[in-house]
Amino acid sequence: MPTTDQTLDEVMNLAASHFKVPRDKLRPDDDFFKTLGIDSLQTLDMLTKLENHFHIELPDYELQGVSDFRTLAGKIQARL
Repeated sequence: MPTTDQTLDEVMNLAASHFKVPRDKLRPDDDFFKTLGIDSLQTLDMLTKLENHFHIELPDYELQGVSDFRTLAGKIQARL
């Protein structure tokens, strides 16, 4: 099983690739809505890709209020 830091790195790499932004522009505590300039529909698309990548399901109730990469990675890590 990957470590939390490895999961965080994968989440940020996938987000950077998906939204075509330089990976070095992203920080773990960045608000991904602001940093990536995305809306809630684009976030759902990213979450679907993350669920497929990690082979998990993230219930909506667990993601309410999550807006930074570190917290998102922690939610994913808890499901691995």
